[in-house]
Amino acid sequence: MSQAEGMQDEMRTEMPDHCTLCPRECGADRRAGKTGVCGVPGELQIARAALHMWEEPCISGEEGSGAVFFSGCPLGCIFCQNHEISTGHAGKRISVERLTEIFLELQEKKANNINLVTAGHYAPLVRQALILAKRQGLMVPVVYNSSGYEKTETLQMLEGLIDIYLPDFKYMDPEMAGKYSHAPDYPDRTKEALKEMVRQVGVPRFDERGMMKKGVIVRHLLLPGRLMDSKRILRYLYETYQDQIYLSIMSQYTPVPRVLEDPLLGRKVRKRSYEALLNFAIGLGVENAFFQEGETAEESFIPAFDCEGV
Repeated sequence: MSQAEGMQDEMRTEMPDHCTLCPRECGADRRAGKTGVCGVPGELQIARAALHMWEEPCISGEEGSGAVFFSGCPLGCIFCQNHEISTGHAGKRISVERLTEIFLELQEKKANNINLVTAGHYAPLVRQALILAKRQGLMVPVVYNSSGYEKTETLQMLEGLIDIYLPDFKYMDPEMAGKYSHAPDYPDRTKEALKEMVRQVGVPRFDERGMMKKGVIVRHLLLPGRLMDSKRILRYLYETYQDQIYLSIMSQYTPVPRVLEDPLLGRKVRKRSYEALLNFAIGLGVENAFFQEGETAEESFIPAFDCEGV
């Protein structure tokens, strides 16, 4: 096989005509324009591409993370703060070539990394764009920012192209996952996905400025009234991975209008609950972790999905 033929073969990955990219495996013909459980057809749809300052310090740094927000989401949590884009109602449709340009433009703006926010349901097209961008001079690390609800086969499609995995671990209780995300298989799927992520990128590595270059950071958002489930998650993560991963323990939960009547989700997290979770993590022996201080449940964490940079 010639070099040119090899390049064509490497770029041949396409959206499936029977989509099984996420654990839902809905089978929608997204390539023909049908909408999947993720809420979007197969053409790339982006809601924002800009420097983002609100990730973990080793991701954003002082310059910002080059966050590309993809429209649609296979999980669909009822308390999602990015509901505007997770349902596929916001964003602009673009080509693989334009996504490649966006990656390079963010690098030119001094982004510390390219941050792919909820990109798994576009994995074949994202893979193409990353390959093209790296051939055209993309040098900064690539972050895969995910709900954690992933298929290992889809993650393997991106192996060698992702430097940092930034998944959530939302629930350990299948009943809770079913109630809030209609995904009782979430805990098992996330465990499998996380194992694959760690296999791909290995232990955390940082540069001289403290910016992460390789590794996994697992985020956990404490939900109101769900402290015990959060403790189960932290125990599992620490006992399974210890210093192979970093944890990001978050308190920024903000009730959205559609959950205000829920007796638990309709309120913010109590300060004492978050402090209890941090003390639990310290008691476990967790050292590689980020946590939030002060009043964090603010709208400032939610950017404007106005197609900036798209």
